[in-house]
Parts: sequence; structure tokens; C-alpha cells
Amino acid sequence: MRLANKAALITGGNSGIGYHTAEQLARHGARVVVAARSEAKGRAAAEKVGGEWAPLDLADLASVRAFAEGFTGPLDLLVNNAGVMMIPRQLTADGFEMQFGTNHLGHFALTGLLLPALLASGNRPRVVTVSSGEHHKGSIDFDDLMSERSYGQMGAYQRSKLANLLFTFELQRRVDAAGVDLLSVGAHPGFAATNLGHSGNPLTVLGVRLAQRFAAQPAEMGALPTLYAATAADVRGGEYFGPDGRGEQRGYPTRVGTSTAARDPVAAQRLWTVSEELTGVRYGALAGT
Repeated sequence: MRLANKAALITGGNSGIGYHTAEQLARHGARVVVAARSEAKGRAAAEKVGGEWAPLDLADLASVRAFAEGFTGPLDLLVNNAGVMMIPRQLTADGFEMQFGTNHLGHFALTGLLLPALLASGNRPRVVTVSSGEHHKGSIDFDDLMSERSYGQMGAYQRSKLANLLFTFELQRRVDAAGVDLLSVGAHPGFAATNLGHSGNPLTVLGVRLAQRFAAQPAEMGALPTLYAATAADVRGGEYFGPDGRGEQRGYPTRVGTSTAARDPVAAQRLWTVSEELTGVRYGALAGT
């Protein structure tokens, strides 16, 4: 994808992987919107990369709708990057478990509401959704999506990252069926030094910080799979990118595999239906309505 004058939106573009994604896209000519909850951090990041900040709280569907309603102009690239990781059980403004509600449902709603702007691009728009290698350990319990009966900080994160990929691949199936020229692609950063995992249980936080200090690659490297998925000419819809090193923890971007669960079309369709019901967002542009 040629980036000159293309419009790119990055959720959570104020720090970590998202910031470096925004920085590189802007450096290569894209008009970048940093969508972030914190005005101070969002404005500072946007100023540094030469883009603009817009308020967005993925844990509040009213904020997601307000953002989409205020977004003007075609959109060439949407990077669903923002997320929370390994936090004590909390609820979003709409009563969803925070990790599932933010990482998956917030992005599901945002993408659906911005779909008309994406389809107005005329430049084969892309949606890149950032998952994690932890999706391999994730499972979807449709009888307890909000983890009311059982909650584990890592387990809830793994579920949300599996949901990200189920959404990514189902979106591509649906745009293909509708004859829409859009690419839906997944990426993961490997083990990168970011702020994710820096809240919650103090011992867990300490462990994450130590591991990142001694084993993680820089956030700039962690952003490369996302950037490749967002811009490379040979990318096809429904692909998934991560680092090429051992265990996909470090290295340069390459096509990587997923868990069997991530490619389950039945589970993906069910998750899509549930997500529509929970968020109230339906992808009418893919159904001719």
C-alpha cells in the first residue's frame, strides 16, 4: 500500500506498539489519527508523529459511537491495536468483562461503525487487528463470555486475543462473500517491551517487567509485523503475521500459523452474532443494507 496522503487510524497509538506503528506510517506519508483515551498522552504522541489525536475509549460503546460519528472522510487503514492485558476482573461501561470488552467488542464495534468510511477509500482499504501468540492457549466459553463463573487474568487475555483472530478471519470471509474489496489481516508483536501487563497483581507486574527487561525485543521491532500487514504489497486477506525468530518471540515479520480454534468458522460465526447482539453494531454494508 502506498501511504502518501492515505488516512490511517491507530487505536492506542499513544504508546508502545501503537505509537511506533503511527510514527512509521506518518513518516512514510500517511495522514495519521491517533485514537486514544488519554487526551494528554494522545495529543503528545500525535504531535510527535505529525498526526492528530481523537478521543476514543474502547471500554465504552458510547465513546466508540461518538468517535465514529465524528470521523470524517474516507479511511484507508484501520489498525485495531489498543488493548488491556492481565488485569484484575473489571467491567466496561457497558458491563462487559474488561479484557474481552476492550480488546474484542470495542474493536468489533469500531470496525463496523467505520466500515462505510473504509469502503469509501477506493484504495483497497485494510483492517489490521493485533492479536497475540497467547491466542494459542485461549478458548471461547460462550456460556461464560464475561468470566462471571471463573476468571483468570491471563485466561481472559488469551480469550480476547483468540476473539481478535476469529473476528479477523470472519471479517475477511464476509467481505469476500459480499464482493467487497477490503483486506482483513492479523498480526502479533511477539514478546515486546510495552506497557501491557504493567498493572494488576504486584508480583505479576514485577515478573512482566523483569521478563521484558531481559528477554523482550524493543517495541519498535514489535511493531514490524503490524506495519508489514498494513503496508506490504504481497499481503492477502485472512493472513497472520508475527516475528520470524524462535517461538515467534523476536525478529522480523513473516507469515505465521494460528491455533486450530482461531480458524474455526463455526465459532467465528457464533462469536460474530453474539458480538452484534452485545454491541448493537451490525455490518450492514456487507449485507447490502
